[in-house]
Amino acid sequence: MYVCRECEQPINQASELCPYCGADLTIPPPDETGAPPKKRSLARVLFLWAVVIAGLWAIAWFALPSRLFNPSTRDSEQRAREAMADLQTALSSYAATEGNFPATLEALGEQARRAAQWAQTGGYRLLYAPAEPGPDGRVHNYTLLARPGNYSYRNFYSDATGVVRATREDRPATPQDPPI
Repeated sequence: MYVCRECEQPINQASELCPYCGADLTIPPPDETGAPPKKRSLARVLFLWAVVIAGLWAIAWFALPSRLFNPSTRDSEQRAREAMADLQTALSSYAATEGNFPATLEALGEQARRAAQWAQTGGYRLLYAPAEPGPDGRVHNYTLLARPGNYSYRNFYSDATGVVRATREDRPATPQDPPI
């Protein structure tokens, strides 16, 4: 007995048409044509490899830290230290004239704005935090941080003493970090 490839009903082997579903049994099924399988053309293979390589390159471009493509780590850190030094000079001048440190950097005006912009060109953010006011109501100390936007750049810390401390860890620098 022979089975129809369409409806799987038993039929006579000599039948050209299935009496149940009407399938033409003289046409061979697609997988029994005997034709050799198509080979991939060289152009298609090269195109697929180019797509894979371009995809890997794009992943590397976005996933790897920008410091691998931009060797100016030292320049960025130098800008942050210069910006901190400028800001500390402005804070010292303000304290000499006013007798205390400001509650915000807005009191320093353009000088603080320029220092912050200079730090930003190196990928750093300056953070100023005045200490709690003393018994006389005046601020006598402050904390100044330079935080990088890029991983593995150094974080800087300074206060009214003027000593700059740094760490490579991904956290703000503290007074316990070594001075530079």
